[in-house]
Parts: sequence; C-alpha cells; structure tokens
Amino acid sequence: MSEIKRGYLAPVSCIGALLFSVQAVAASNDAAKIDKKRDVKRAHAHKVAKKNVAAPQEEGIAGEEERLTVTGHGFNTMHQSLGMSRLPQDVMHTPQNINVVPQVLMRQQNVKSLTEALRNVPGVTASIGEGAGGMNGDQFLIRGFQAQNDIYEDGLRDFGVYSRDSFDYESVSVIKGPSSEVFGNGTTGGAINMTTKTPGLDNRYAAEFTGGSGSFYRGTLDFNQKLDDSTAIRITGMGSENNVVGRDFIYSHRWGVAPSIAFGLGKRATLILQYMHQQENSIPDFGVPVVTKPGTSVAKPITEYGIRRTNWYGTDNDQNATNDNMETARFTYKLNRHITFYDDLRGGQYYRTFAASKATCDTTCVNNYFNGDPAAALVARSGPTGAGAGLGAGTFYAPLPYEQRSWSVQNVASMLANFHTGFLRHQVVAGVDIERVNDVRSQSTYTKAKPYASLVNPNPYVGNLGLVPGESNPGGLVNLNGLGAKPHSNGYGFDTGLFLYDQIWFTDWLSVKGGFRWDRWQTAYSLTGGDTAKYPDKHMRSVEGVFNPNASLIITPDAHQTYYFTWANSTTPTGMYVTNGSVPIRPGTSSFAAPEKAQLYEVGAKYSLLHDRLGASVSLFRLDKGNAYYTDPVTGNVSGSSDRLRNQGMELSVGGIILPGWNISATYALYDSKVMSSATAASVGKNLQYVPHNQATLWTAYNAFANKPYNIMIGGGVTWRQHVWLNNTNTAKVPANLDFSAMISHRFDRHWKVSMNGYNLANRLNYQSLFSNRATPSAGRMFLGEVSFTY
Repeated sequence: MSEIKRGYLAPVSCIGALLFSVQAVAASNDAAKIDKKRDVKRAHAHKVAKKNVAAPQEEGIAGEEERLTVTGHGFNTMHQSLGMSRLPQDVMHTPQNINVVPQVLMRQQNVKSLTEALRNVPGVTASIGEGAGGMNGDQFLIRGFQAQNDIYEDGLRDFGVYSRDSFDYESVSVIKGPSSEVFGNGTTGGAINMTTKTPGLDNRYAAEFTGGSGSFYRGTLDFNQKLDDSTAIRITGMGSENNVVGRDFIYSHRWGVAPSIAFGLGKRATLILQYMHQQENSIPDFGVPVVTKPGTSVAKPITEYGIRRTNWYGTDNDQNATNDNMETARFTYKLNRHITFYDDLRGGQYYRTFAASKATCDTTCVNNYFNGDPAAALVARSGPTGAGAGLGAGTFYAPLPYEQRSWSVQNVASMLANFHTGFLRHQVVAGVDIERVNDVRSQSTYTKAKPYASLVNPNPYVGNLGLVPGESNPGGLVNLNGLGAKPHSNGYGFDTGLFLYDQIWFTDWLSVKGGFRWDRWQTAYSLTGGDTAKYPDKHMRSVEGVFNPNASLIITPDAHQTYYFTWANSTTPTGMYVTNGSVPIRPGTSSFAAPEKAQLYEVGAKYSLLHDRLGASVSLFRLDKGNAYYTDPVTGNVSGSSDRLRNQGMELSVGGIILPGWNISATYALYDSKVMSSATAASVGKNLQYVPHNQATLWTAYNAFANKPYNIMIGGGVTWRQHVWLNNTNTAKVPANLDFSAMISHRFDRHWKVSMNGYNLANRLNYQSLFSNRATPSAGRMFLGEVSFTY
C-alpha cells in the first residue's frame, strides 16, 4: 500500500516531467514486463471496477480484487478502500485529497502510535493541551485548523481524549478539507480515519518484540483463526513502556487488547463485532515556554537560547492515567447486486485522571536569564502570571487536576444503491447518523502552592501539594470570566444527521456528484458547586440546525486516471468540543452567535501508473473559514470570533514500487495562508498559526537479494517542515523541523525477521507539539531493534 498525499495541477509540466521520468526509468529496467500474466489479470479487474465503480460486486470478486491490490503493491493506495460505507469508492475515484499511510509503510517505519503515523502526512500538526481543561492526548490540526474532534475509527467518531496506539491499525487516512456532508459537524481542515484490523479466512499468527533507546520495551501480537467457511476471530494486543530520549522524567506505560469476530465472511450478510481496550499511565509534557529575547521582536522556544532540551518543568504530582473502551458492531447486507445496507454501531467509555504543569517565563525571568543572572530566572508552573522575583511561595492555578468520565454512542445506518434512469447511471448513498456524547468532570485543587522552578535547572520533586476536591477548597479554583470558579462540570451533545448524495454518470468517463447533510446539534452544559453565593451555578443550552452541501465534477478517461473539481462546505456549531474542550459553550456572549463555517474549492488529478505499481496525485485547493474559533492559552476557553481565515496551496504525492524490491513514498505541500479579516488589526494579512509555508516527506526502501539467505532491506527517509508561526499576529514561532530516519532488516526465512530503526539520526532539536505560548521538543536520536515472526 502507498502513502497517498495529494497536490494538484499547478506546474503541470513539472508533474508531467516527473511522471515521464519515472516511466522512463521503469521502462529502461524492463519493469513493465514483470509478471505480465499478473498485470493482465489486474487490468481486467480494473476494467470491471471502472464499469461498476465501487458498486457491490458478485460474491468473491470484491474480495479477490482487494487481495490482488493490497498484496501486490501495498505502497500504491489508489485502489484502496477507505473502509467506510459513506465513502464507498476507492481513493482514486473519491473526488477529494486523501493521504493514506498504509500498513506496509507503518511496518517499515515501526510506527507505534497515531501521532507517528501522521508524521507522513503534510499539513497535520500536533497540539499541546491547554488551559484549565488541561487537554492532552491526541490533539491535531489539519491545514492549521483544529481536528481533535475529527478522529474516526472505521468511519465512527472516537470521542476519547487519549494517546492512540497503532497496534490495531490496518491503515490511517486523512481526508483533507471540509467533509461535513460525510462525517457530520466539524471537519474544517479534514478528518482522520483509522481502518482497524478485522478477522479474515486465512489463519495467521504474528508477534513482535521491540527494544532500544530510552528504556523502550514493546511487544505486540496478532492472532487470526478461521472457525469455519464464513467465521473467524482475531485478537491483537500490545504492551509498551518507554522513557522519552532527550526529555527528563517523561515516560509512558501502555497496554491494550482488541478482540474481534466476524460472521458471514463472503456471504450476503456480514457481521463484525469488535472491542478495544487501551490503558495508559504516563507523564504529560507541556513543553518549554516561548519567550522574546530582549532586543528581538519574535518569540522562540527558550531551548533556542541555550536552555537544555531535556528540561521538564513539571512536578512529581503530575500524571496522566487513561482507561478507554470501545465496542463496535458493523453489519452489512447485500440485498442484491444493486443495493447494499449498512449499520454501524459503537459505544465508548473513557476515564481519565489528569494533572499537569506548564511553565510561564515572564519579563523578570527573561531579563534575569539574558542579562547575566540565569540562576535567578524562575518560572511559574501554573497560573496566568509568572514568578516575578520569586518572592511568593508559588502559584495555585491552571492547569488544575481533574477526573473525567465520558461515554458516547453512535449509530450510522446507510444504503448504497447502484441503478440506471434511462442512459444515466447512479450511485446513491443515503442514511441517518445519530450520536450522543456525555462528559462529567470534577476539578481538584492544591492546598499548597506549586513552587517556582529554576529555568536553568528545574527540580520536579516538590513533595505533596495537598490535593483535595475542588468543592472543599473553592478559593483554589480557576475563575473563568463570566462563568465563575466551579469544581464540577457536565455536558452532553446530541446530533441527528440525515445525508444523501448521488453520483451520476453521463458517460463512462464523465460524472457529477452532489449531495447534502442536515444536522440538528443539541448541546447542554452545566457548571456547579463551589461558592454558589458568589458564583451561582450555570446552566447553558444550545440547539442549532445546520445544512452542508457539496458538489463535484469527475472525469475518468480510463481506470488509471481521475480528474476532479470539488466544492464542499462544513459547519462547526456551538458546543462541539464536549469531551476535549474545557468550556464547550458560554452564556451571554456574542462570540457564539454564529457557528464556524468553512468552504473548500479543490481541483486535482490522480494517477495509477506502471501497471498499478505507482500512484501519484496533485491538487490545488482554497479553504476559507469564517467565524473562527480560538483557544485562550491561559484559561483554555474556546471562544468564537468574526475572523475570516484562508489557507490555499498545492499538495503532491507519489508512492509505489519503482523497481522490483524498491518502494517509495514522497509528498510535498506548499501552503499560502492568510488572516483575511480580524477584530485584531495586527493579525490582518498575517500567516495563520501552525501552518508552514513548505512541508515535505520522503521514505524509500530497497529489498536486495529478496529470495536469498543473505537478503537485506535498507531504507530511510526525511521529514521537513518549514518554521511555523504560533499566533496569527506572527510574533512567535518555532524553527524548521528536519528529521532523518533509517531502517535495516533481514529475513531468516518466511517466518522470522530482525530489523533496526533509527530516528532523528542528526539528533536535531525539533519541536513536535505546539501551542501559542509553548512548544515540546521532539525526542532525540534513538535506535530500536525488533524481532518478529509470522506463521
């Protein structure tokens, strides 16, 4: 399978030259003649696919074609399914920019988490948690826009706030641009969808053990057993513990298991039942402060000015304990060769205990450090103000510890119909999506002040700070403007969505696709307890109906190329961030008068070349966003605005098999972002926060002497991201990231393999997770060895 990153037809001549040169290299090495019988067979399969694009096929045909594509050329994902009924066609025939991180790429890179997988996708940035809510876990932005509520597994939303391990992933896809007509509310920058491992009718047993730098130890297993001709079970499991190379006191202990059973495989009716449990105990890392050096106008991370990258400004009271569970049932029924029904149901339960620290280096701290008295430079580890001269005992405030209990349920029922009206061929997708998410949170406080820390030599051992429930110490609670200081919060969101879209073929090569989704989003949120005489309890409620249309023009001259133009719309209404925002809705403000809205204009081309060994894509897009939401770096409040933002650019990708045994995955993105209008005059015309101007990835590997006892696979790659602004006024930034990685592996036979991966080989100071006033240094140079077997 291949990484599918997309860009479009800007320098068409350049792309044409690239594709021509690739073809020339392949021709010169006679690659087009390799296994000709197999290629003829595949070409016939794609003719069938083109004639009935994504239509339900006769039993056995769909499975056979998928097996040919996946096992044949895993790096070319153009003919890969997206794994959800609402997007029934493969990547090539879906008129939107889609980046796919396939299983074979994750295996070569020894990917261990969702965050690591997404480093192969341009335009995706990891964000640190923020404010009183102290959110951490997986917090992503896509093309500069929040996507923490846009994470899906097999097309169903994952509401949990935790760090997702990759042990049960078959592939990871990023569907760029607004997709509210498919996924519902949100998806301004795009949606992240993980396709999970499910049972198959081939017996397979695999296990891996990894160890290396940073006291890293990890084991995984994958057990698949056929029970009868149409039933199978699969169990995947993981146990992992590690420190972080280059960061003091940071560690993670994690384990998980994901059993599943499938009934009716290869039959008209199929039912897959899945369960996922993941548990983690770790230390949250809110990074280092971003400061403005005297005499300069742009703030940078303090580690750019001589502070050790290992410095961690937390305390021994910090913790992140998560316990996450999801139960899923996916049912498919093929009524006939024209109509298929789907019903996907998921429940989730998420538990979290969280306490973190964030460093604030104020003017006194900065002046002491840069003007000759670094020992006197002190940082506050909580609260909106710094340590000053360090005369006080410390600070008590945000981020406060809390316990969070959430649950969710979602059911998506849909129908896929293929039929004709006269000479027109149709593919209709229609359905209903109902989801509810509940969240209950209880704040705790410290009775003792959190001591200041030395900027140069921070000491995390501060002892017992007197953790008590917030109800018993209301004076230690954070007073949120307009809301008060409250220890308890609870809220829910309930969404009912109806969707319908139709793709109409006028000829075999020309079609249009259009549709809409209507949602009724209902949110309620309450803040209770504390000093109610001073701060009365708050009860807020919001009900909004939103309508999101989309339209595409699609040209498919043959089974190996697609050209498209797409316009799409998305809406993010009030209260979307029920589980992963500290205050979903606020009373008495005009900032939430209108929901956040985004529109996408995209033109693109996709190719499957060299007998489907190589996939390439190119796209040009413009993404406009109005009524933008922002997160306060101190309180964590999400508030609306009248700001209009724009990100536009070009994305390119290529992935596949260049020559026998030689695979490649490469992407490039060029972004031109701008604040079009804002109540903050200093932001107008500036670049958007978290959006780099240029970004690129490259990974390639060559398997030499594949069928010999002395076989060896050697690979390596680079990821590069230009500097990123941390605010829309462009007064704070992090430098460019540049990361070199490599791997080497050897197979003893068909079953056993040993490998070694190296990461950040130059030991460069990069920054992984970002926020407006702090940044987290990435791990330093590390090596991991792996032993694996498959039977």
